[in-house]
Amino acid sequence: MPHVRSFQVPTVMKHGIGAIQTLADEARSLGMRRPFIVTDPGIVQAGLLPRATDPLREADMDFVVFDRVAPNPPVALVDQAAALYKSEKCDGVIGFGGGSSMDTAKSVGVVVENGGSILKYEWADPQPIQKRIPPTICVPTTAGTGSEVTLWAVITDKDRKIKFNVGGTAEIGAWVALIDPELTLDLPAHVTAGTGMDALAHAIECYTCAYAQPFPDSTALLAMEYVAQYLRVAYAQGHNVEARYKMSMAAMLGALSYGTESAGAAHAMSQSAGGVHDVPHGALTARVLGPVMEYNYMGEPQKFARIAQALGKDTRGLNVYDAAELAVEAVYELTDDLNIPTLQELGFDESEIPMLAKIAFQDPQTIGNPRDLTQKAYEGIYKRTFEMGKQ
Repeated sequence: MPHVRSFQVPTVMKHGIGAIQTLADEARSLGMRRPFIVTDPGIVQAGLLPRATDPLREADMDFVVFDRVAPNPPVALVDQAAALYKSEKCDGVIGFGGGSSMDTAKSVGVVVENGGSILKYEWADPQPIQKRIPPTICVPTTAGTGSEVTLWAVITDKDRKIKFNVGGTAEIGAWVALIDPELTLDLPAHVTAGTGMDALAHAIECYTCAYAQPFPDSTALLAMEYVAQYLRVAYAQGHNVEARYKMSMAAMLGALSYGTESAGAAHAMSQSAGGVHDVPHGALTARVLGPVMEYNYMGEPQKFARIAQALGKDTRGLNVYDAAELAVEAVYELTDDLNIPTLQELGFDESEIPMLAKIAFQDPQTIGNPRDLTQKAYEGIYKRTFEMGKQ
């Protein structure tokens, strides 16, 4: 049988300054009468939640709020939220927040429609998710994960001390992504940095991975250009609306470059290590991205040379390998400019390298990486990442 590649996006993408004001209309158009809002305590403390609930109240729409999402959401949390959805007789989900809230929202939908615990739906072949999630609107309040358009959710299994992937099918995709860059204006600079670098990592890893294909490649390249042009501005000037808008689009575009596939070594490392120490996913991914690219560039030199151009480097007159190395240099410069914390600052220790390398090697995202990987290779990349933290 021939190997046939496909690309599918089930999500309708709507974006604009003030788009959140249309939330009730969007919910109604999907048939929702009693939506289940999934968010986190940080959103509540920041005073952002009324941005979602006010339009619903004004439309006399009933809703239930679940505001207990934790970073790197664990299995038990998803299952508790799904039980509440059912007992409250809700008929749709609104994920409001960063990647953790949106991943939880989509995962609640999986459990509600397919039954059991989210643990049953770890990605596998054959695909365990058989039924599409209920009407779901994802509203991002950060510009990073792009979970509003991905066909994935990442859940933490505390027993195994790992994070696992749910999805890889259109059945988990949000019905509508409602992107309002205004919601990101008050993000602290360090969150802007980490989430923005996560968007860049999605674009770079998906563009260079073994599953790459033309449609996602095109979104990945534009995501990289937007990050190169606007992330430093958004970091330095949080209320710059143009920079925030472009970063919201970069997050969406970078996430679209996933398709139904996965990323590469940087995400294999950050996802597995994120199950060991509970640290922000964006900062961790950002910290390992440069060293991973340094290891990978010789596997896809033409593509890395193209990344260098997208990131603003002048590659004229250079041979392909020198041009490819400029992509690595550009990411190291960006990591420094954004003051991304080191692995040491994130709470990791060099004595953990063998264990971290082992669990990264076991992560399914290792498979699509553009350069062959061994456990030993991961140890080398981790050593290099710790070295960068000492400079």
